Amino acid sequence: MFDSVEELLRQIRLGEDTSLELKVVRFKGDQVSDPRQENLADEIAAIANTHDGVLVLGVDDKTRDIDGIPLEKLEAVERYVFEVCSDSIKPPVVFRSFRLELPDSAGTPRAVLKVEVARSLFVHESPGGYFYRQGSSKRKMPPDYLARLFQQRSQTRLIRFDEQIVSAGRLDDLDPALWRGFTGSSLSGKDEDILIKLGMARKDEDGAIRPTVTGILMATREPRQWMSNAFVQTVAYRGTTIFSEDDTNYQLDAADVSGPLNDQIMNACAFVRKNMKVAARKDLGRTDLPQYDMTAVFEAVVNAVAHRDYSIHGSKIRLRMFADRLEIYSPGTIPNTMTIESLPYRQSSRNETISSLLARCPIPDPGLAQHRPHMMDKRGEGVPIILERSAKLSGRTPEYRLLDNTELLLTIWAAKQDHIDT
Repeated sequence: MFDSVEELLRQIRLGEDTSLELKVVRFKGDQVSDPRQENLADEIAAIANTHDGVLVLGVDDKTRDIDGIPLEKLEAVERYVFEVCSDSIKPPVVFRSFRLELPDSAGTPRAVLKVEVARSLFVHESPGGYFYRQGSSKRKMPPDYLARLFQQRSQTRLIRFDEQIVSAGRLDDLDPALWRGFTGSSLSGKDEDILIKLGMARKDEDGAIRPTVTGILMATREPRQWMSNAFVQTVAYRGTTIFSEDDTNYQLDAADVSGPLNDQIMNACAFVRKNMKVAARKDLGRTDLPQYDMTAVFEAVVNAVAHRDYSIHGSKIRLRMFADRLEIYSPGTIPNTMTIESLPYRQSSRNETISSLLARCPIPDPGLAQHRPHMMDKRGEGVPIILERSAKLSGRTPEYRLLDNTELLLTIWAAKQDHIDT
């Protein structure tokens, strides 16, 4: 929005409206003193609740003079906006910021910060309450407006979340080197038409073609730029608990695994393989005895990545390795009418489009899954494989638990190892 300097200057001359908010920036020492954090949070939340909009910091909203921001303080202002969006708005607002130079009344270039805020899939609360934007001002939502907005946003989600448009994204954010691998020989035509057929893009309310959640997750190098929770947090602990006061080196290894979802799957499995112990029996030659069956681990990670609820803000997949077990926490409850007991026997998918694309992804490491060539299958074999292969190796059947009806926990027990070959 207002992508060129000329277009932005023209809009600034016209003044604030539903799509444009202007703020002068004042400092007290090195800290931003104006706009105040609470007021800025209310303005940004109002935009996210209403319509795509642009906030320009460094421009006086009354005179429309371009006061600018000192170059050495641009980073502090950008950090201030991040803190406002992350700490003062619930759920946090995702934004994109750009440093620009605009000419003041004398023609002297002045630095400003352009902040793009997309219409959100969520309803955001800021310090002053719930706001929406009408014309050039924010207004507090009356109860009936708020109830209607919550209803509209929830109805929007009747379309599967992985098919939702990511308003902050642009079609050229999708990397051709990633999405062209899904086209095969059956899809042809314009790029935007192919992306729509793949479920990676859709038309928004204004007719513009934008990436979907699936497109961002499968065809960008860093999905967290748009969806901050789209990664796998992996940690390997030394003992059987998260922390021991007697052991300052309680973590052996840790990594945040990001990237396209198929890369997340492979790299999370590589983390487990790297950090698990492998014993060796030498009675009849060498026989490796790993703590975990990697095919079972692969199926568990695939299920977590493919079926987690990406709409739960702030929740990520957590993979924890302990001396005696592996835990995988996946955000979201069990889809549809399934239960813990029915998991081995029934099949259901929360993210149909993501699952269909993962079913086209070849497995780079055939040692992980010799039973099929692609990451997903539609036969519902994943859970039985996890249970049977893990129980055969460790003697204990893995356990599924539903935590507070918001998170699914899978525990895979490590095989006992009496003979470690070092």
